[in-house]
Amino acid sequence: MRMKQLEKTRPTRTLAHKRRAVWVRQLMLLLSVMGPGLITANVDNDATGITGYSLAGAQYGYGLLWAIVLVTISLAVVQEMVARMGVVTGKGLADLIRERFGVKITFWSMVLLLIANAATTVAEFAGVAGAMDIFGVSPFIAVPAAALLVWFLVTRGSYKYVERILLALCLIYVSYVASGFLVHPDWTQVLHQTVVPPIQLNQGYLLTLVAVIGTTIAPWMQFYQQSAIADKQIPVKHLRYERIETYVGAFLTDFVAFFIVICTGATLFVHHIQITQAKDAALALVPLVGGNGQIAELLFGIGLLNASGQALPCLFPQIGWSSFSIFPTSLGGCSCQSF
Repeated sequence: MRMKQLEKTRPTRTLAHKRRAVWVRQLMLLLSVMGPGLITANVDNDATGITGYSLAGAQYGYGLLWAIVLVTISLAVVQEMVARMGVVTGKGLADLIRERFGVKITFWSMVLLLIANAATTVAEFAGVAGAMDIFGVSPFIAVPAAALLVWFLVTRGSYKYVERILLALCLIYVSYVASGFLVHPDWTQVLHQTVVPPIQLNQGYLLTLVAVIGTTIAPWMQFYQQSAIADKQIPVKHLRYERIETYVGAFLTDFVAFFIVICTGATLFVHHIQITQAKDAALALVPLVGGNGQIAELLFGIGLLNASGQALPCLFPQIGWSSFSIFPTSLGGCSCQSF
């Protein structure tokens, strides 16, 4: 009798063991490709992004939360396309543009990208200065120190080492989610205005809507992610894992953006406080949130510093990859493995 029971339970245990082994293998494969999608999406919440979301919340409260939900879908679709092209072709986006449209079109595309990236870089350093100013550090010290650190990482560090650092820094974005809970928003209103968009047909609202969309889907993101995927040499058979990573990254980055709008909407908008930059939002939280104000300010400031500092090491290599991709590899193509 006992032997029969053992024979019945043995196949069940074997099946459970096989299922567990499959899940572990799939998890390890997902972790092996992790990096390009998560980093690209989270770095999108840089100084310009945080400023845009903070302004949206300060000026219109929860009135633009619906837009973040929709733009999350758009971001996921766009980044999934470049992820697929990077895995299947093993080439960067600039390489594909050159092969399809020629050097001339690629050159002018890279010129426009370089101008946009230069402006974004200035904004990132401004974000570093603003964040460190919250902690009492002079911008004349913070900006040169940040520039030296980025220079060291890009010129002396390996790609795998920098990628691990950037993945770890993604966790700091949780500070914005914590700030959102500390300000005690009206969750009923949050849900209502997310599901039922309070659209306003005036210039200010529409321009802010465009800013939210523009800061969420930036041109450098497509070039960076596809170049990173190509240099990581993710095989086609692992494409679905890279797609999962890309979708998760798109959700997480806009989940953070959602809470930035909630944080400023529940405080600055309610008290009719206007701001011009993300640093103003952090400083304004102190007198508005009672005993949690100082904590919310520090969390907001830490998040801003992390966002600006994390974006800089991505922008500089991405400019190099895209610029050198104008020419065929035999003429001096660039690989991110070189930094």
